[in-house]
Amino acid sequence: MASLLVGCTTVPETGRKQLNFMNPQEEMKLGFTEFEKMKQETPISKDAKMNALVTKVGQRIAAVANLPDAQWEFVVFDSKEANAFCLPGGKVGVYTGILPITKDEAGLATVIGHEVAHAVARHGGERISHAMGIQMIGQVVGSATAKSKYAALIQTAYGLGTEVGVSLPHSRSQESEADHIGLIYMARAGYDPEAAVAFWQRFGEYNNAAGGSETPWFLRTHPMDATRVEQLKGWLPEAKTQYRPQ
Repeated sequence: MASLLVGCTTVPETGRKQLNFMNPQEEMKLGFTEFEKMKQETPISKDAKMNALVTKVGQRIAAVANLPDAQWEFVVFDSKEANAFCLPGGKVGVYTGILPITKDEAGLATVIGHEVAHAVARHGGERISHAMGIQMIGQVVGSATAKSKYAALIQTAYGLGTEVGVSLPHSRSQESEADHIGLIYMARAGYDPEAAVAFWQRFGEYNNAAGGSETPWFLRTHPMDATRVEQLKGWLPEAKTQYRPQ
């Protein structure tokens, strides 16, 4: 496919090497298309004050984020879901359900910084690349075991093994990386990075109340809340060196 480029890229801020077959421009086009679909399918909040706050915080984070050619847009979606996202190209969506947990500007900066970090680190393209690799290996395994009476069992075991052994840990590592980069971005944007610890502690309490803690850690796509908080505390000294209060 002409839109795919084989290459090893470097994640800004952390310096991690990643395998990413996706063309950055193609990623952005996908992001723009999906965001337009979201705006058509999901109600957009009409709360002017809420929209202004999200745009204000978002623009401060965008100003320090390393995302060339981004076309920034910040939209508040009217949904009870406690979530947010940033699609490739700088399209940011914040659900109203997460705002009671963010509590203030710094809490909101934690969330937006984290989501923008996913886009900067090109985690979406990386996941697609990993999925392509797993699919190709699966096809090879299928060909090699097609004549075996255990072929179906081997294929099933391979699928489960890649989900628990590769895909989920990979997702957790991306979430941790987004926490790390997001902490740096909120500090650069003038928000106290210690607020990130407080936010994730609140989010952990929300998660526990919603029954999220019942999922075993090895089947989670996100780090355990306690693990996440401890990681953030470890990154605080680095973030504070870039903290410039506004």
